[in-house]
Formats: sequence, C-alpha cells, structure tokens
Amino acid sequence: MISKPPIARPVSSAEALKDRPVFTPEPVERPISDLPKPNLVPATEPAGTWWGAIRSLLFWLITIGLCTGGWFYREAWWPWFSKQIGIVESGAAAAAKKPPRPPVPVVTAIVQQKDMDVFINGLGTVTAFKTVTIRSRVEGELVKVAFTEGQVVEEGSLLAEIDRRPFDVQLQQAQGQLARDEATLKSADFTLKRYQELTLSKSITAQQVDEQRALVQQMAGAIQSDQAAVENAKLQLAYCHITAPISGRIGLRLVDQGNIVRANDPMGLAVITQLQPISLVFTIPQDDISRVQKPQNSGQPLSVDAYDRDFKIKLASGKLLAIDNQVDSTTGTVRLKAVFDNEDGMLFPNQFVNARLLVDTRRNAIVVPTSAVQRNSNSVFVYVVQEDDTVDLRTVKIGLAEGSETSIESGLAPGEIVVTEGIDKLQPKAMITTREKEKEKERAKENAAAEKKGSDEKSPDNDRKKPEGNDEKPKSRDGKGPPENASVRKGSI
Repeated sequence: MISKPPIARPVSSAEALKDRPVFTPEPVERPISDLPKPNLVPATEPAGTWWGAIRSLLFWLITIGLCTGGWFYREAWWPWFSKQIGIVESGAAAAAKKPPRPPVPVVTAIVQQKDMDVFINGLGTVTAFKTVTIRSRVEGELVKVAFTEGQVVEEGSLLAEIDRRPFDVQLQQAQGQLARDEATLKSADFTLKRYQELTLSKSITAQQVDEQRALVQQMAGAIQSDQAAVENAKLQLAYCHITAPISGRIGLRLVDQGNIVRANDPMGLAVITQLQPISLVFTIPQDDISRVQKPQNSGQPLSVDAYDRDFKIKLASGKLLAIDNQVDSTTGTVRLKAVFDNEDGMLFPNQFVNARLLVDTRRNAIVVPTSAVQRNSNSVFVYVVQEDDTVDLRTVKIGLAEGSETSIESGLAPGEIVVTEGIDKLQPKAMITTREKEKEKERAKENAAAEKKGSDEKSPDNDRKKPEGNDEKPKSRDGKGPPENASVRKGSI
C-alpha cells in the first residue's frame, strides 16, 4: 500500500511557525563556462565626429588655462586653501617663510655700586609738644580780637581784650577802702600813744590801754586786707588783656567780638598749638627693637624722615628722641618718639605720616631697581642685556630691599644693564630695543627726509637756470658782434 505524504495545513498560531524548521537549499557549484554570457552591444558613435573632437579640444584648453592661472596665482589662494585642508608646512621651508620676530621694546637700567641705607618703616601721628586753649579768666564783654585766624603768635602777644570798666570801679572801691582804713589806723595809733602817756600818771586803767592796742592791730589787719583787695582788682584788670601763653599757630576763632564771655568757659576763644619744634610718635614691630637699640645704646643719633601716605613726598627730617618702655601686647609693636624742627611748617598736629628710621648703611652694595627682579617657582632672576641687543636670563641672589631698589648679593656686576619694563614679553636670546634707540631711528629718518626734501627743492632751480643760458643772443665768431648771416637774413625778410 502506497503511503501518501501528509498534506500541509495552514498554521494558525505564531508559536507553531516559530518551531517549524526552515528549509535552506544547498548551493550548487557550476563551472564558469556554463554561466550565461552577457549580450554586449557595441556603442554607437555620434553622427558628427568633428564636433566631439572640438569639444575635447576645448575641454583640454580650459583645463590647461585654469591650471596655468592657478599656478601663477598660487601665493594668493594656497595659504587659505592649505589652512582649510589642514596642510602645515614644517622644517626649513616654514622657518624661511616665517617673518622674524620684531625686537621687543623695553626699558633698561644700569647696575650700580653704591652705599645703600637700611630703613625701618612705621606709621605714626604728629603730636604737638604744647597745645593751649585760650580762655577768659574774667567775665565781661569781648571788646577786641587782636589776632587773625591761622596766625603765628609769639609768647606774650595780645590776643583779645575784655571790657575793663567794671574792674576799674572795683579797683577804685578797694583803694578807697584802703585809704579809709589807713586813716582809722592812724587815729587809733594816736589814741594809743595818749593812753600810754596817761598810764604814767595813772589817769587811765591798763585795760583801756590794752583795748586800744588791740584796736590798732585790728586796723593794721584791715589795711592788709584792703591792700590785697586793691591787688586783686589790679589783677582782674590784667586779666582783661588776654595774651598768648606760648608761641605757636593760633587756630580758628571760636567767639566773635561783642559777645559776653564767662570765666573758664570750656569752649574758649581759640587754640594755640606749638609747631616748632614738633614731635612724631610712630610704631615699629617688636622684632626690630634690637636693630634700633644697638645704635641707640652706642650713642649714635638716628635720623627719622617723615613722608606722606604715598611715600612720595618727604615732609621733614628729624632725630629719634626716645623709645617707649614697654611693648603693646595687643599689636606686638613698640612706640618711638622723634622730634622735628619743622621750620617750613609741613607737619601738623594729629597728621598721619609714614616714618622712615635709618638704622644702618650698607657700603658698596650692588643695587638694581626692584622692578628688574623677577621670581619663578625655582629661582630669582633678571634679564641682562648683551652686546648684540639680546637678553640673557641670569639667576641672582638678592639681599635687602629698600623702596624701589634691591641689593644683589651675587649674580651681577656693576655696569651691566638689566631690563626693568617689558619683561613679560621676553624670553632668553630675544632681541630688544630701547626708547632711546627708537628715538635715534626717528631722528635719523627725519634728517634723511629733510635732506631729501632739500635736494628736491634745489633741483627745480637748476632746471630753471638752464633755459636762461640758452636764451643768450647769438654772437659772431669773434664773440663781439652779431653773427655774420644776420644781415643776410634781414635783407631776405
């Protein structure tokens, strides 16, 4: 019995399709000779063969023209094109085409050997030795102001006057009382003498004599009191004339004329401050005490200079007067006091200034401007100018620095030239130029331009002189008369 193959039925579920085996036909190897050959149809040539030749000729001519033009103008488009495609020239060609770096403009200074002063700087306050507030010692009307605001007054000069009329009356009263008591004393003295005479004849008791003697003594005491009253009245009159107790500069007026002033008024009339001499109290760190104490103990006077806040203007020069006896524990500083003559009046009380105390002098130190000294992570260096106008980086060892100058312990010699400005653009072996050389070049260019302009102005004058020589009248062969053919020409005309 012949078995029939199973009939393929459609599969309804996706899972069944997933598990169903896939039939893959095996590749059949066939020889190349059995493969079907393509049917190659020859290309048909255009009808006009001459037109194709002309078109090819034009194409090649245009191509050759473009290539030739691009070659001749390659300097215009090749840098841009090479930059776009990233072509970078290297080696000697790039170095030859690269323009040389221009010289760097700098400012230089000469290394000097000189004495270098060592200072200690401190901030201080100017303090007056004497300051007096002018007050009235009596009460009355201010009838006269005899000073000008800001005037320098001398000790004992008149400053103001108080109305003295009430004190004149008091003086007269005291003098009158004194005269009356003197007369009373004289009368009591006469009575005492009579009592003493009567005592001899026992016409009067001793008690009456004693009472009269006591009365005389009482009147003598009253006279002393009256004399004191007279002196007090005179003193009040003297107080009406207010004079300067010290020499100095008087400040602004605090009371105007015509006001009633009172004795010992806290406000006062004005303030006088002594300016010559004047003192300066400043502080220094406690670590610098030994540097000041050593020359001070040896009797060497130390000079002090007073500068403004910017350390640019020197105001006055003086001497160290005293050192305080203790260190301020809150700030770690000690106070010093200096005295100044202040003849020009540049120092004012309560003025803040910078003090520079000279403590030592280094002899024959090698000094350069501080701006020439540069620092990196490894060393301290300067740029030294060579003879061929290049710079060399030189490592140095620095010492003390004072203001705009720094001492060099090693690495430099006197007379060498260092760069002070323009250092940020420098590197070793770089070419430099200075302002002086640039000015010399400009002057040379100006002189050359002036010479060229002068020669151009002279050349037209020479050209003008040539036609004048050609305009000379023709002469005869002997050089005296007209030419020989002059008459012939005239007759022919």
